[in-house]
Amino acid sequence: MKVRILPDNITVDAQAGEQLLEVISRAGLLIDASCGGAGVCGQCRIKIEKGEVSSELGIQQSEDEYKQGWRQACLSRIKTDLEIFIPEDSRVEREFVEQKHLAPKGQFLTEEEIANLNPDWKKEPPVQKLYVELPPPKMDDNRSDLQRLVRGLRQRYGLRRVSVDFPVLKRLARVLRENDFKVTATVVRTRGEDDTGDKDLQRGARKPKLICIESGDTRARHFSLAFDIGTTTVSGQLLDLNHYRSLATINQFNGQIRFGADVINRILYANKPGGMAQLQKAVVDTINEIIEILLKKTGVKRNEISHITAAGNTTMAHLLLGLNPKWIRLYPYVPVANIFPPVRAQELKINLEEWVHLYMMPCVSSYVGGDIVSGVMAAGIYKRPELTLYIDIGTNGEIVLGNQEWMLTASCSAGPAFEGGGIKYGTHAAPGAIERFSLDPKTCQARYQTIQHAPARGICGSGIINITAELLRLGFLDQNGKINLNIKSPIIRDGPDGPEILIAPAKETSIGEDITLREMDFDNLIRAKAAMYAGFRTLLSEGGLKPENLDMLMIAGNFGSYLDIENAITIGLLPDMDRNKIKFIGNGSLLGAKLVSFSNELLDDSEKIARMMTNIELSENMNFMDNYIAALFLPHTEEKLFPSVFPKIQQGRSGENPCVRMLKEVKA
Repeated sequence: MKVRILPDNITVDAQAGEQLLEVISRAGLLIDASCGGAGVCGQCRIKIEKGEVSSELGIQQSEDEYKQGWRQACLSRIKTDLEIFIPEDSRVEREFVEQKHLAPKGQFLTEEEIANLNPDWKKEPPVQKLYVELPPPKMDDNRSDLQRLVRGLRQRYGLRRVSVDFPVLKRLARVLRENDFKVTATVVRTRGEDDTGDKDLQRGARKPKLICIESGDTRARHFSLAFDIGTTTVSGQLLDLNHYRSLATINQFNGQIRFGADVINRILYANKPGGMAQLQKAVVDTINEIIEILLKKTGVKRNEISHITAAGNTTMAHLLLGLNPKWIRLYPYVPVANIFPPVRAQELKINLEEWVHLYMMPCVSSYVGGDIVSGVMAAGIYKRPELTLYIDIGTNGEIVLGNQEWMLTASCSAGPAFEGGGIKYGTHAAPGAIERFSLDPKTCQARYQTIQHAPARGICGSGIINITAELLRLGFLDQNGKINLNIKSPIIRDGPDGPEILIAPAKETSIGEDITLREMDFDNLIRAKAAMYAGFRTLLSEGGLKPENLDMLMIAGNFGSYLDIENAITIGLLPDMDRNKIKFIGNGSLLGAKLVSFSNELLDDSEKIARMMTNIELSENMNFMDNYIAALFLPHTEEKLFPSVFPKIQQGRSGENPCVRMLKEVKA
């Protein structure tokens, strides 16, 4: 059977009874399916133009939509040849769009300030290019080519006990003789073959391993790659190892999105027949796409790259390396490994030369991964006495509390709401995503702003937070996230799923529909923010501390970097504390991966940090559940925890806000 996909005009072969979502994925198209094809998010919406499918009404669909031919791809099985249409709001843009940062001046650390967070490390990359000029062999000196090279490296650079990657031997004789025994050897510092990583190495004491040999002196061109493998976004940097700088950065949505928005859905999908291979291929394809863009953008050649470092949560690390993550989600939550041996990039189908190895940042536990270790290392928390709370806000929110003496860490599954998942008109941070919202105090008309000022196509995670905070302050929402029907306003109305707020009318959108937020959308956001807030409140209480005891609250991650601090505090996502103590460092995971590429010492420090952290398992912690339930309100059940927020909410309720007062007068 054939499935023709519009407006792409792509035709794909399919089998009778095959799930339509899988066919679309096989065509190489990224379609939103944050629930992993379980049929509950309603985001994989498509329209049947010709042909038949066996399908059922989705829980997010109306009967009118169903009669018009709209279906959920995950709930549809092919019966005949098909022609389908995939609307813009069901798609995921390949390239992640960085939004303009909204933090007040001084909260977002400069590059110089970030560099000073982790001082005192030796600039010595784990992989180095070493040039040697060797004496050609003679009858009285006819030792083997390998012995000659190893001896030259020992005499010139003091290298001892050098091991050799076998592929080097295959080209050694030819390369030595191409330029009269003048060669560049690429050497990586690594653990011994029998070292499982269960103990600390002396800082910088890794053993040298010869991985590449090149004719002539190629030291001037030496590069590395650093990656943050996020559940939603993959970020890659091309690094100049000679000048210790980043040449270019590219962000793209993780191709695994179509298999589920969070790690639990990915783990479940991995254990379906063929699921593991599909997930690994999806993230590797994303990495390869980023590499191609970086090479084209910088003019660097593929054979000039010697090393790749990657950081990700524990599930992302397992899926990239092809390790079964099944036991991560099952009690007692055991990963295959926390510290991974280097793996040849080509074994993972990453399009780099055969000598390039991938180093995966070490993890702490099943749900505290290498991304948080990388971020803590970049932030230098393990070197400073100041008490720091480090938060990476996202689908799999991770938290660290501590300083140079101790660190507690935890992970709380906030779900996909911060990425637009579980929200009817939620979308990723792509052009047309609504990110800002306000009500004009004079006219009471709704105003919104989209990314790149494109026609509205949905609401991104930061936009949902900003809208919720504005509606709460104005009294349009109560603390339970319920819409105030006592206010007569053109943006408040009854929808097919109950009361809803009109954010953008159909005539202004690119999808031809009104973009709204329902009470169940606000419920999903409240549950997500409650999980994050309860997570760090629990860590603080485990340490006998309160937010006012903190010297710094550090916010990291792609999503966290675009938070409006006041709005995040207004809804109860962040604690109501001294704003001067709140700092952004951007993508801490990528920053740490970059630093590890520049310093063999920091490579060792990352493993030290992983062992230094004490993991608190929140799913087994009753204190967390109490904190979570208390946080299921806007901003919280306890007014004393948000002293700057509640007066603003009271003002909105009392009608002192001119917009609310005007609307009440109109109703009267």
